[in-house]
Amino acid sequence: MTHPAPDPFKPRLLVCDVLYTGMGGGHAPGGVVVVGDTVAATGDPAQLRARYPQAQVEEVGGVIAPPPVNAHTHLDMSAYAFQALPYFRWLPEVVIAQREQRGVAGALAGADELARLGVGGVGDIVWSGEVMDALLAREDLRGVLYFEVLGTFAEQADKRFAEVRQRVEAWRKLERPGGPRIGLTPHTPYTVSHRLMRLVAEYAAGEGLPLQIHVAEHPSEPELFATGAGPLWDHRLPAFWPETFAEVIGRAPEPGLTPVRYLDELGVLAAKPTLVHMVNVTPDDIARVARAGCAVVSCPRSNHHLECGTFPWTAYAAAGVEIALGTDSVASGESLDVRDDVAFARGLYPALDPRVLVRAAIKGGGRVLGLPTPFIRRGEAWSEDYLWKV
Repeated sequence: MTHPAPDPFKPRLLVCDVLYTGMGGGHAPGGVVVVGDTVAATGDPAQLRARYPQAQVEEVGGVIAPPPVNAHTHLDMSAYAFQALPYFRWLPEVVIAQREQRGVAGALAGADELARLGVGGVGDIVWSGEVMDALLAREDLRGVLYFEVLGTFAEQADKRFAEVRQRVEAWRKLERPGGPRIGLTPHTPYTVSHRLMRLVAEYAAGEGLPLQIHVAEHPSEPELFATGAGPLWDHRLPAFWPETFAEVIGRAPEPGLTPVRYLDELGVLAAKPTLVHMVNVTPDDIARVARAGCAVVSCPRSNHHLECGTFPWTAYAAAGVEIALGTDSVASGESLDVRDDVAFARGLYPALDPRVLVRAAIKGGGRVLGLPTPFIRRGEAWSEDYLWKV
């Protein structure tokens, strides 16, 4: 006896714990009615059951949402072996010890993994020109490739900036519609001299280039700006630094001076850089970021694994700061799937509405990278990829 094939036009009602359609604040729980391969309706499951009594109900749980955006990572470290260690052990025992694994092969493997995960976009920190050339040629990447700039000697800033500008202008000619854009990332406020930091920020603002800066990741960073000393200064490689920290930042360290305040008073926040990590901050820091209109990227797993502290999510949200999510490197974040960071953050912030976390991974990341947010709404094509595996 044969059974008739399932009716492809019979509605399916997919019920999940969290629904984010790309618009509004989302639903928890949520539901999506699918007819064939098209979205017929979204919203509250009880209301959808009443509107579509003939629909076959599927309790899928988890999250239904557009693909997440990985707003901050280091693809060229994708061949590294992950290891959770305190920050000042992780640098020599992982980053330096595995430096032979860093490069084009790792970056391409990371890009392949992003394609497999179906991410909506990526903000990648690019260490070398070879990696930039390789990633810029990828037709399956969307987002921003931020070329990293370092240099602590102010007297060398003009020469270094001229070199960076020449390379960036050559790469910009290779940008394609729909492909990755070129951006810049002055590495941190303490590894880029005040002169070079201003040159890069002013150039980026004038040319409309996206900016990212690692800021206030480790608890010792505010100490360095307040005293000119501490673990960050003690662990530096002296050959790459001037004799005093004051020479790097162009002013004397002082109590109350923080990395964020320094960037603000230097005029860098006026360029609206995206600030990454932003864990060890003060209420005044958050207020400065909000006034400047800067977005921030949190990397929950990386900060936890390196024992850097916990990103003060509710304080940023209360100030109206746009928040995105990133994985950081495989070496510190363990994977390139930002959905893993959403899942981890749900445990880290048990009182926080999970819809806020999902929105940050989609719309927050899209806004950081200048990417449109896909919508799950009536008349749009349905994709099984919208069922997050978290």
